[in-house]
Amino acid sequence: MSTHSTTPPGPCSVADFDYQLPDDLIAQTPPEQRSDSRLLVMKGRMREHCGVRDLPSLLQPGDRLVFNDTRVVPARAHGTKASGGRIEFMLERFGAHGQASARIRASKSPRPGTRLTLASDDGAASIELEVTGRDGELYTVTSEASLPDFLQAHGSIPLPPYIERAPDAHDRERYQTVYARTPGAVAAPTAGLHFDADLLTALAARGIDSSHLTLHVGAGTFQPIRVEDAAGHVMHAERVTVGAATVAEIAATRAAGGRIVAVGTTSVRALESAAAATANGELAPMQGETRLFLTPGSPFRVVDALLTNFHLPRSTLLMLVSALAGRETVLAAYREAVAMRYRFFSYGDAMLILPAD
Repeated sequence: MSTHSTTPPGPCSVADFDYQLPDDLIAQTPPEQRSDSRLLVMKGRMREHCGVRDLPSLLQPGDRLVFNDTRVVPARAHGTKASGGRIEFMLERFGAHGQASARIRASKSPRPGTRLTLASDDGAASIELEVTGRDGELYTVTSEASLPDFLQAHGSIPLPPYIERAPDAHDRERYQTVYARTPGAVAAPTAGLHFDADLLTALAARGIDSSHLTLHVGAGTFQPIRVEDAAGHVMHAERVTVGAATVAEIAATRAAGGRIVAVGTTSVRALESAAAATANGELAPMQGETRLFLTPGSPFRVVDALLTNFHLPRSTLLMLVSALAGRETVLAAYREAVAMRYRFFSYGDAMLILPAD
């Protein structure tokens, strides 16, 4: 069981996770092929520049990749209030009995009881919602018709705010992993965007195993940290399912001496949340919510290595990567990536963080 951490727990200043990034390095479109991306490999303080297609040779037979199989919902739609005011609707999650949680942008915040109409771009289809509550930035809405069906047919893919263009038909496929199967996310687990069928086949042929779990990524993943001491930041809740089969597969890999390689920070948070929920810190099946916030000094009980994209300055995800690999080491790698003009964020290049020998 992995229990490594890079530094002892202590105060964590958000300003310590800042770096300079030229705007033109923020990827606005995906690469032509999923596995075309560059790959910065970190092993301790050693760095190597490779490509995502090199992944089979960079891992060892008997290692296990853990993928997040959440599927992105076309979560954004536009409409009007009963008063005629325009709104932008952004799903956060579906609930039970026709309920959903969403972010709603309007010139005047809708109150409970407000009726909303969402419409397709051509105006040919619509759905009626009622605001029934509010908790901070999130509104609860209800509908008698099927909101999941309406959004699947007429919603748009919610590209991150740093992609400064409207989503197109191509994004419906490319802002989705090839193994996505469980609808519920409003943002992609972007490390998984680098995998295509050929790469998955090559990894299996190399003797590298794979497992799946589900963490439905919420729009809160893009929310900035608004406090200077990270200890005061409260993570948004996200739904997690780690099944018994995945737990058994990971245990078998550990027993055989293989490493657990998380594909993306969402897989890290799901695995470490499932382990943290047990009395002894051992991985066990989990179905529920997580607000786990990993910062330097946090223990890693399950994950040995990580494939991840490059993350925003001052973000919780950059802190998570720093918790695994060390803040100074990670920021040095980011500076090198900037100097070598790697592409950043969701449609950008990737890093592979391996344990030092």
